[in-house]
Amino acid sequence: MTKQPSLSSLKQELADVTSLTDPRLVSLTADSRKGAQSLLNQIKRRVAKAEAAELAFQERLHYERPLWAANQLVAGIDEVGRGPLAGPVVTSAVILPQDFDIPLVNDSKQLTPKERERLYPLILDQATAVSIGIGSSQLIDQINIYQATRVAMQLAVLGLGVPPQHLIVDAMQIPVDLPQTRLIKGDAKSASVAAASIVAKVYRDHLMDTYDVLYPGYGFTKNAGYGTAEHLQGLVDRGVTPIHRRTFSPVQKIIANESRS
Repeated sequence: MTKQPSLSSLKQELADVTSLTDPRLVSLTADSRKGAQSLLNQIKRRVAKAEAAELAFQERLHYERPLWAANQLVAGIDEVGRGPLAGPVVTSAVILPQDFDIPLVNDSKQLTPKERERLYPLILDQATAVSIGIGSSQLIDQINIYQATRVAMQLAVLGLGVPPQHLIVDAMQIPVDLPQTRLIKGDAKSASVAAASIVAKVYRDHLMDTYDVLYPGYGFTKNAGYGTAEHLQGLVDRGVTPIHRRTFSPVQKIIANESRS
């Protein structure tokens, strides 16, 4: 009687199964051991999850495909950091190649920090071109957050080493002379915008980590500049830093209180 392979060796051998039609699953299906059937169910769930992710990814290429078919270079643009009290608004423009294949690239808000960090270098490696545009807290105070975001998006587009022929942008109109597809929640509908959202988010998070070292006591690494209790207490205890947005209400109040005291 042939000795059955151990469950640990089966698990290792079948770790790369990506389809339920894989012939290696035939013997596993016939294996009556409880552990073998549990492994089979694990594989089925893993394959189903991967297939669902691939299907969703293909749907997120809906807007790119007709433009690619016309041999156009398409840039996705997104921003992060419109709401915080401190730090810049950061935008990114990303041109993906037609053979781009990272199904997990999705709206950065739907990903964990660990997933974003893992995808960030993969996007940089596969993308045809990537650019960052920054609207400083000073610019935000001068022209308001909406206009500063548009300027930062413009800088990101103009900074691309390869000029795009069409833009897909999350909800805004960018002041450049290029045709633009504007999508509500574009980072969940377009892979190009999703890639830009991940790049912008990770870039800004790293920037806020640096600011946390320069300006300790506000919790910038944890709150990314948003008005958490720790951040607001830091404003009260330590005052306003050069990266704070002075036109944003809580910061304005601190400045007014300082001027009165």
